Amino acid sequence: MNSMPELSFGQRLKVYRERSGKTRAVLGGLVGRSAEWVKAVETDRILPPRVHMLDRIARALKVDVSALVGELSDRSAAVNGPEHPALASVRDAVNRFPLSGDLPPDSLGRLRDRLSAAWRARHQASDHRTVLGALLPDLVRDAQAAALTYEGADRRRAQALLAEVLGLAQMFLAYQPAAELLWRVADRAMVAAQESGDPEALAGAGWFLCQVHRDAGDWDTAIAVTLDILSTLEARTADANANLLALWGALHFEAAYTAARAGEEGRAWRYWDRADEVAQRLPQGFYQPQTSFSRVVMGAHAVTVAVELQKSGEAVRQARRHEAAAIPSRPRRARHLIEVARAHYGKDDKEAAVATLRQAYESAPETIRFNGYARQITLDLIDGPRATRDGARDLALKVGLIS
Repeated sequence: MNSMPELSFGQRLKVYRERSGKTRAVLGGLVGRSAEWVKAVETDRILPPRVHMLDRIARALKVDVSALVGELSDRSAAVNGPEHPALASVRDAVNRFPLSGDLPPDSLGRLRDRLSAAWRARHQASDHRTVLGALLPDLVRDAQAAALTYEGADRRRAQALLAEVLGLAQMFLAYQPAAELLWRVADRAMVAAQESGDPEALAGAGWFLCQVHRDAGDWDTAIAVTLDILSTLEARTADANANLLALWGALHFEAAYTAARAGEEGRAWRYWDRADEVAQRLPQGFYQPQTSFSRVVMGAHAVTVAVELQKSGEAVRQARRHEAAAIPSRPRRARHLIEVARAHYGKDDKEAAVATLRQAYESAPETIRFNGYARQITLDLIDGPRATRDGARDLALKVGLIS
């Protein structure tokens, strides 16, 4: 929830800067600008900075970009993205609890089949968020009922399924204006995973919980949660099945991602190396459905680490070494292409940024339609050089930024 809705961007920046204990000179030095530039932004004498600089400021102040941007204007509302039509029904399903076991629950085998089918649909559909929005209300309701109704070992299995269903719900809720619901889902998934005693459920729920902390700007907690789960699971990985091994690798990458966002370059690449070592132990072609962790995704992960470290040139080099089309999941492929577009944008290669965003749109329109980075870059390029203006405007029309 936005706690400073009435403040301008400059006023909001000043609040967060002072909370962090930094002077204008210190903040300016951290982001490559002067104290006078920071003062000009804080007093609204110049326009708010664009996406690349917003990233730097947020990292320096250890807050999320959305906290800085808030709900200041039509432009920021556009960047934050629209509310999906299915959000209300998903929210209702999450908020409603079964209070008795009077109705017979779905069999656990049937529930597992439905959940597996939902993951497949999520990866294969270009309108993946709409697909999930249609499936989730019944899945959430039935998984909660199963966790309430079954007893003994079956209840623990039901709790593991509920944790995974809530993880799928988190996939839908990402980039939606429902921060409180996102936190509730992540917390409840972790509780269900703990109740299940299933290491795969614990790893999956921890992976999702780390992301919520990281995206809220609480990088210290995100790392702590990830390392706690890695420590808990380490003894089980020597003879782990492929799914648990992949979740183990995905958690190493989450540590890399979080370290990169915090600007800790050495630590970020060390965890990426560990994740890559795990990936090489996986069967050829294995693709973990919750996290997309696999051999083929490690190139995309390298691009993300480089982008978060503000190493745009390295990110572009990594992107050229790995073929995006090899990523089997349409939304994950689109997400990777958005990261590549961020890298091109950071190198001021606007033509390549637009072209890459158009590829992302072709892969999964709903990924780019709800992604804040993609929307921000597209908006910035609408008024850019003539060579990119028409392409950016066409993309902006497709994703609903302009009409």
